[in-house]
Amino acid sequence: MYGLCHAFRTSLSLFLFSLPNLLQCDSCFCPFALYAFFAVTFVLSLPAYPIWFLPLLIINFVYRLDRCDNKKLGYVRQSPSRAISNMQGQADALTPKAQRVAAGETYFYREHRKPQVETSYRIRVISGTANYALSESVAKYLKVDLCRTEIKRFANGELNIKVVDDVRGDDCFILQPIAANEHTDINTAMMELLLLVHTLKLSSAKRITAIVPYFAYSRQDRKTEPRVPISASAVAQLLQCMGVDRVVTVDLHCGQIQGFFRNMPVDNLLMFPEFATYVMRQPWFDRERTVVVSPDAGGVERANVLADRIGASHIVTILKRRSGPGKVDSMQTVGNVEGYTCVIVDDIVDTAGTLCKACELLRDMGALRLVACATHGILTDPACERISQCDALTELVVSDSIAQNINSQKCNKLTVLTIAPLLVQAIYNLHFECSLSSLFRT
Repeated sequence: MYGLCHAFRTSLSLFLFSLPNLLQCDSCFCPFALYAFFAVTFVLSLPAYPIWFLPLLIINFVYRLDRCDNKKLGYVRQSPSRAISNMQGQADALTPKAQRVAAGETYFYREHRKPQVETSYRIRVISGTANYALSESVAKYLKVDLCRTEIKRFANGELNIKVVDDVRGDDCFILQPIAANEHTDINTAMMELLLLVHTLKLSSAKRITAIVPYFAYSRQDRKTEPRVPISASAVAQLLQCMGVDRVVTVDLHCGQIQGFFRNMPVDNLLMFPEFATYVMRQPWFDRERTVVVSPDAGGVERANVLADRIGASHIVTILKRRSGPGKVDSMQTVGNVEGYTCVIVDDIVDTAGTLCKACELLRDMGALRLVACATHGILTDPACERISQCDALTELVVSDSIAQNINSQKCNKLTVLTIAPLLVQAIYNLHFECSLSSLFRT
């Protein structure tokens, strides 16, 4: 009789031991209730149980606890590299709700059992023709292939765009600065971006993020006289009408442009921390003898950010009086530059006329060395010629938000820093639904 009771209790325990896994509950209540019931039974009849059963119970309890911790029942912990490998092309890739990052965690959680409707949720990087080299760099960092596209032109100049690869259910990132290069003008680049967004929308992409490193028309952010457009607002409305879910840009000329997008998240990434790192690595850098110069009153905040990063002695502001676009009548400085190395910081360098005049003014006031940092090097002719002939300017540092392969050959004073790692981190965080706060820290 005792043997039958022992066998019954052991069978009941094994059944309770496996029942939570059989039920695969979506709540932690059921497994813990069963464990509570089993614990009472275990204590009341402890002599009847073999010693080897207790370690198995502890192992199973810890396993269930790990899956229930922080309300993550049904999710298995994975390293970032494993999560990416699962995401890339596997048949059980999941939706953003199923494959996600928990707040404050360094691990990713993937659903343990497959959903009833399996979907492919991959990162897709789509490039226009405005800066194909940058798109290739981003794809290389992400270890994914660029999505194949065909961008052709009809005889009358109309664009003919086709996305070759299947993007249904994918997380698509279109990388296209609205800028000109040797093959594309600025308005064609914008039309490419709009048509790529429209194509992906019609192709049932899960989410479409437009990464626009340089946002054209951003200098036309307000009405300066009667009967003129607010062009930056018009571009924002065009992107929104095409169906973009999110916009990522770098160092907008005016931060208020983000407000032109209604009910749409816009992430304005900062390049100036990269400039600060570059400046501090130079052999001539000395905190006590370096000042940061803002070329106009509107860039004082930008100069403050860089000055705080490098620990500069102080900042200097140049006050300008303009008679028209690109025409400066007079300039004067606020602050001392005599005997200092000056780091001029700006968001855009276009024709470089104002930059060269500012360098000559600062040199006449006693500056020892002049280095300029600008995120977007448009460098419209004759900018490269002016920079090369400006003896006061030692170096111009720009990013590759706009293609610089031709300008680098024309100007030996030009240094190009890549924004690819910054964009990769943004893509990575957006795809796994992580915060972008670290990319905005000044």
